[in-house]
Amino acid sequence: MKYKPLISVVMPAHNAVKDINTAVESVLNQTFKKFELIIVNDASTDNTYSKLKALSRKDPRIRIISNKKRLDIAGTLNKGIAAARADIIARMDADDISMPNRFELQYKLINSAKNIAAVGANIIIMDTREKDIATRIYPETSRELKRCLFKYSPFAHPVVMFRKKMVEEVGGYNPKYSPTEDLDLWFRLGVKYEFKSVPKLLLRYRLNEKSSSHKEIKELEILVFKIRLDAIIKYGYRPSLFDAIYNIFQFLTLWITPARYRIKIYNLLRNNNII
Repeated sequence: MKYKPLISVVMPAHNAVKDINTAVESVLNQTFKKFELIIVNDASTDNTYSKLKALSRKDPRIRIISNKKRLDIAGTLNKGIAAARADIIARMDADDISMPNRFELQYKLINSAKNIAAVGANIIIMDTREKDIATRIYPETSRELKRCLFKYSPFAHPVVMFRKKMVEEVGGYNPKYSPTEDLDLWFRLGVKYEFKSVPKLLLRYRLNEKSSSHKEIKELEILVFKIRLDAIIKYGYRPSLFDAIYNIFQFLTLWITPARYRIKIYNLLRNNNII
């Protein structure tokens, strides 16, 4: 009889040979055991594929898919989701660490109501040496999470769990919005469905060694602004007065405030629950 998992874990991997062992181990060590781990090798140029083949021989729940050319996160996730056998998808990155009870707690929460499309959790931020340096706390209720959309993403993307059917129904990830494809997806899901978040630290998120340039950060913020504008025009979202002022201010300062200062201001506001 063919193995039928209750959760399909989808993990994109591009040149991830350095940390993927730890990431995979954290999935295999989950208290919730009835899952499959789909690792999509996104045209890696290092030894990632060889490492993945070796890992798959150790546990039959691991499935390897390879892209012939780079699809980036959005395209790679869509491919993994399409291949998933379970109705529930758990996101995971190839350099992060899931806490052992992550799947158990999120699976219970997402199944607490049929209209919940996605659930998140709080995260620990660690450096490249796995030293914990901060935490990120998210609201718990759907109303509070949706109120975040015009200020920041309501979920840390690598710790999200969602329903495959609902994500496919709204069109999956849109590669046009990469690397902020997740925010666009939450806006589309939020029109019809509910969100929840587990009030526990369930993932250790690894900060990347590569720091983005001022130009890259500026381009990313413009993309976020476009996604929010789309949400108003296409999906009927109505930001609060505070959110509207915040977004206008954020957009105007793109050309006058260096990226490093905008990031500091954002973190200050976020950490003090001002936004």
